Amino acid sequence: MAKPRKPIPKSQLTLSTNKHTAFRGREEQGIQTNPNNDIIPNNPNYSETGIQHNRSDQMSFRDDDTKQFSVGVKDIDEAVFYYFENKIKPFVYQNGARREVPVIYGAPERWKSFQRDGYYRDKKGAIMLPIIVLKRDTITKDRTVANKLDANQPNLTGVFSKQFSAKNFYGNFAALNNRIPVDTFHVVAQPDYVTMEYSCLIQTYYMEQLNKIIEACEYASDAYWGNPERFMFRSFIDSFSTATELTINKDRLVTGTFNIRLRGYLIPDTIQKDLASTKKYNSKAKVTINMETVSDVEGAGIQTSNPTTDHRSRS
Repeated sequence: MAKPRKPIPKSQLTLSTNKHTAFRGREEQGIQTNPNNDIIPNNPNYSETGIQHNRSDQMSFRDDDTKQFSVGVKDIDEAVFYYFENKIKPFVYQNGARREVPVIYGAPERWKSFQRDGYYRDKKGAIMLPIIVLKRDTITKDRTVANKLDANQPNLTGVFSKQFSAKNFYGNFAALNNRIPVDTFHVVAQPDYVTMEYSCLIQTYYMEQLNKIIEACEYASDAYWGNPERFMFRSFIDSFSTATELTINKDRLVTGTFNIRLRGYLIPDTIQKDLASTKKYNSKAKVTINMETVSDVEGAGIQTSNPTTDHRSRS
C-alpha cells in the first residue's frame, strides 16, 4: 500500500502574495493581475518552456580540467604538515650527526601508545625519539569575518576567471572580424571561516634538542602556513611548556607541548552541487543590436500628433 502524501504547508511568500492587489492607476487603466505572479527568476521564457531556471546558464564541466573549488578540513591539516616538513624542517644533533625530526599525526592508535608507554614505538618496537606529534582538537566557527548569508540559498559568491578558454580557438578569424576573446568564469560560494586548534607534542632525549625545535616553531608563529600553490592560513602560537621526566629503569624523556591556533575557511563539496546561482559562464564576445526603420508610419499603426489643416504640426 502506497503511503499517503504529506501535505506541504504554504510558505510566507505564498500566503502574502495571495493578499496583494494590483494598482490600476487613477483612471483604472493599470495592470489587471498581481505583478508578483509574473516574476519568474532566471528564465524569461517560462511560459513557453515551463522551466523556472535558465538552462543557457548551465554549462557542462565535461573535459574541464578545473576542479570545482572546495576547501575541507583535510586541506587545512595538509597545510600544517606541509609547513612543518618544507618550511620549518625541524632537526636536532644526535651523536654529532644531524637528524631530521619526523612529524606524525596523532591518530587514535598512536595516541593510545603515547598514553600507555609514554612514547611512540615503530613497527619493530623501537622507541622513536626525537619526534613531533600533531593532533587536531577543536573547530570553532568565526562569525566576526563574514557569512554566506544562507546555506539553503548561497547567493553571496565570488568569481575568478581562467587564463585559457576552449572558446578561443587558434586562428585569424577572430582578429579579422574584431572578435573579443571569450573568458570563462567560475563562481565560488562564500566560505565559512573557522578557527582550528592543534595540540603539538615534542619528545627528545636532551633539553638542548627541545630548545632548537621550540625556537624554530616560535619563529614561524604569526605567519601564513601552507603550500603557496594551494592554500595558506595564518597560524598563532602563544605559549610553550616543557618538562623533563626521569624514571627508574627507563630512559630520560624531555617533552614540550604547545597549541597552534589557525584561522581557516571551509567550502564543502555539497555547497557546490546545490548552488542556486551559476557555477560557470562565459563572457560575451560580441553584442549585435538590430535597427529597424519604418517608412509607412500610418500603416504601422503609430499614433502621431494631431496636425493642423495646412498640415503643420502643433507646437
